[in-house]
Formats: sequence, structure tokens, C-alpha cells
Amino acid sequence: MEEKNSGACPEGSCPKGFKTMCGGQALIEGIMMRGPKKQAIVVRRPDGELEIQEKALKSPQERSPISTLPIVRGVVNFLDANINGVKALMWSAEFYPEDGEEEPDKFDLWLEKTFGSEKAASVITTLAVVLGLGMSIGLFFLLPTALGGLVSLIFPGNMLIRNVSESLLKIAIFVAYLALCSHMKDIHRVFEYHGAEHKTIFCYEAGLPLTVENVRRQPRHHPRCGTSFLFVVIFVSILVSTVVFAIWPVYNVLLRFLAHLVMLPAIVGVSYEFNRYVGRHDNPVTRVLVAPGLWLQNFTTFEPDDSMIEVGIRALELVLPEEKGSDAW
Repeated sequence: MEEKNSGACPEGSCPKGFKTMCGGQALIEGIMMRGPKKQAIVVRRPDGELEIQEKALKSPQERSPISTLPIVRGVVNFLDANINGVKALMWSAEFYPEDGEEEPDKFDLWLEKTFGSEKAASVITTLAVVLGLGMSIGLFFLLPTALGGLVSLIFPGNMLIRNVSESLLKIAIFVAYLALCSHMKDIHRVFEYHGAEHKTIFCYEAGLPLTVENVRRQPRHHPRCGTSFLFVVIFVSILVSTVVFAIWPVYNVLLRFLAHLVMLPAIVGVSYEFNRYVGRHDNPVTRVLVAPGLWLQNFTTFEPDDSMIEVGIRALELVLPEEKGSDAW
């Protein structure tokens, strides 16, 4: 790949501390980047060449005026990120089928025959998003609630101990989950692409030419990372549930879990606004607030090789706006 600056900011033209609304997601041997008006997926094929998929994006105002409202926009963006993330992940996986999976299985054939190829893909994506969200909710909310119920058997009627134990379990399960994922070989490689994505964004925000050498020097921990966002969701849920259950004590496991589900959209919306604020400001207070999320990125980002950095650069170049600075966040 020829190393030249084809980004929106020639060397020295972007101010230091520039915050871009461009962001991305690591995939299987690739990276998805989303800009103000475009999304690009770049995957390195087994033969070493780059496969590219681009599409135009609608602005929040074009999608729905309500999606621009504080709190609401967090829920909308969260669902949109999950849906587009699953689609991108599935597309990248097509270039690296597992042994023996080159041919579609009976379920895939049945879906295609019943719904048609496009609707079948939509059904599979919907199922993947629902199952992914369901697993996350079950693992980080239902499981701590159920285990907290066991603690209440030891300390019956003590809501403080119940809330504290449930909160500690949420954090412990979340950290353990990230630590286990980071030790899986295939996931570890995806997390290396995650590091390449962060480094590329940092390089662009620093106003430097998008070259492999410049990107390689950047840090891999980014305050606007999805890992940090998920930690904030967990932390905000702890604060909200502690206050709510202190005012209205609920001991029944099923009722507590249903209460968590009811509060979850508001928790996601508040977490988004928090991440949005700390991501746009750099001062001693915000640096303290983002520190836990940055530490957790030790499990979800690793140093990429140069070929991964090339993928990140290409993906970002494709989504940068023509008008310089129009992607300022």
C-alpha cells in the first residue's frame, strides 16, 4: 500500500485535539469505519488483497427527528451500531469460512428457499442481533441478579448487602468475560485489528498524514471505545438500580430482572451522553472518569501489525468527508 496522506487533513492543517465523529469496529481480518455520510468495510482476503464495501449513510435528521434528542439518540445509535456491526461481521466472515462450512447448511438453504436470499440475510441478522443482545443481558444482568438472590438467602431482608453483592458481581463477570475473550486465538486477532482502528483514528485526530509509520506511534486506548461504553452501561446500571431498589425494595429475582429490563433503555441513553461528553473534553476530571474504561481496553485492544494498520488507514480514508472539519464532533 502506498503511504501517502489522502485524508481530509494535510499535514499540519488539523488542529491538535481535533475530535472526529468517525469511528469503527474491528472485524474478522478487517475493519469497518463510519463517517458522517459513508460507511466502509475493508477486509484483507486470504490472498492478501483488500476487499472493500462502501455505502452511503443517512443523517440522524433524515432517519428520524426524534433520534437526535438526548438520551433517545443513545438508544437509537446503540441499536444501529449493533445491527450494522453484525452485518459487517457476517460479511467479513464470508471470506474466512471454517473448515467444512464452504457449502450452506440445511438451515441456510431453508431460510433462502422460504424467504428469498435478501430476506433470509435480514432474518439471520435480526436473529444474530437478538441473540447477541439477549446473551449480554443474560450474562451481565440476569446472572448477577440470580446470584445476588443466593446472597440474600444468607442475609435475608438486607437490601444494602443485596445491592452491593449484585453490583460487584456485574463488574466481576464483565471483567472475567473480557479477559477470557482476549485469550481466544481468533478473538485476539480481531482485537489486534481493534488496536489498528484506534491508532488510525488517533493519527487522524492528531492532524498527521495517514501513514503506517505515523499510525504505529499512536496509543491503542481510545476514550470513545465501545469497551468503555459497555463499562459505563454496567456502572450506570449499578448506580440506578442501587437508588431504585433502595427506595422501592425488590427481593424477588424475576421482578428485579424485569425492573432491570425496564430501566435498561434509559441506562443506555444516559451512558451514551456520558461517553459523548467525556469523549469531547480533555481535562483532569474527564481523564479520571475515562480511566476505568481505558484500563479495560487492555483486554480488548492489542498492538497490530503493519498489514492491519493498512486496513485501518484504507477504511478511514474512504469515509472522510470532502469538506475539511465537517466531521468535527
